[in-house]
Amino acid sequence: MKRTLTASILFILIASAAAHSDIYRRKSVDGTVTFTDTPTTSDYELVIREGPEVLPWREYARIQADRSEIDPELVEAVIYVESGEKIHAVSPKGAKGLMQLMDGTAEELGVEDPMEPRQNVRGGVLYLAALIEKFDGNIEHALAAYNAGPGAVEKFGGVPPYPETENFVKRVLEIYRAKKN
Repeated sequence: MKRTLTASILFILIASAAAHSDIYRRKSVDGTVTFTDTPTTSDYELVIREGPEVLPWREYARIQADRSEIDPELVEAVIYVESGEKIHAVSPKGAKGLMQLMDGTAEELGVEDPMEPRQNVRGGVLYLAALIEKFDGNIEHALAAYNAGPGAVEKFGGVPPYPETENFVKRVLEIYRAKKN
């Protein structure tokens, strides 16, 4: 009976919360498993990523990638690394949305609301396409420029020796290659 009740509660929690937020799980020392959409400590693990709210942007990202002649899997990899696919993500430095556009960059790209997923993706894809073109199709350099700015890539003649940028390029390329296989 207890198992059936626990399974029923879990199903209701997942069904209702998955439409709006991530689901986290924690197992206590006594074996009790707790599920929540708002973890209160760092020992919770993500078990279900944000549901239907995320899905509409994915097709739009593919359309924008195709229009800009960029591999859609590369765009998805950038989105995953930049924002964890969270449409309302805001970084400590102020980058916003799925593709983590800074306000100045968003404005240059004609993005009025960087928190609106379609505008954000359109702007981010246009920016990435421009960087790929600027760096003669060199994806590593374009990704580094996306993260650190084109000036840094030009200054160092490649990926700048910034740990954040090196890690960003590495992670995006790993995810991109995994999507291609």
